Amino acid sequence: MRVFGIDCGTEFTGWGVVEADERARTPRLVPVAAGSIKLNKKDRTPIRLHQVYTELAGLLTAYAPDVVAIEDVFFSANAKSALKLGQVRGVALLAAAACNLQVAEYAPLKIKSSVVGYGLAKKEQVQFMVARLLEIENQFETADAADALAIAITHIHTLQTESAISLAGVR
Repeated sequence: MRVFGIDCGTEFTGWGVVEADERARTPRLVPVAAGSIKLNKKDRTPIRLHQVYTELAGLLTAYAPDVVAIEDVFFSANAKSALKLGQVRGVALLAAAACNLQVAEYAPLKIKSSVVGYGLAKKEQVQFMVARLLEIENQFETADAADALAIAITHIHTLQTESAISLAGVR
């Protein structure tokens, strides 16, 4: 299974692609690619949103994932920032839909719990664990790219857990 993770942001939108190699005795996570879309703050909002859509649609076509995983809406004290982030998130959802891909959404606490084991983990802890889980030694392009990989890992972990529960017959 190939998962395309997206970490929406108003300056950088991170993306990462992770595959689950189920052929091994112990399933492995395999990093495929990661990066970020840098948005110019000087550009008007429609231009920035078009850039996110165009680049994500191109990446989704190029990497042909089975599913897209994206961070769910979170609550913010700053309504204007939350609105801008919501616009970017909406464009990311549109890009996935335009590529006929299913979307899974995960809350920030779920992502941190899945990757680090602690829902209130700091960004540095998430980056460290993503590097360990994917056996990556070099630095990430941006923290947003690492976060996007964490979102993809969360989806894979969630499916593995659901599968194990189903096989065990637990209800």
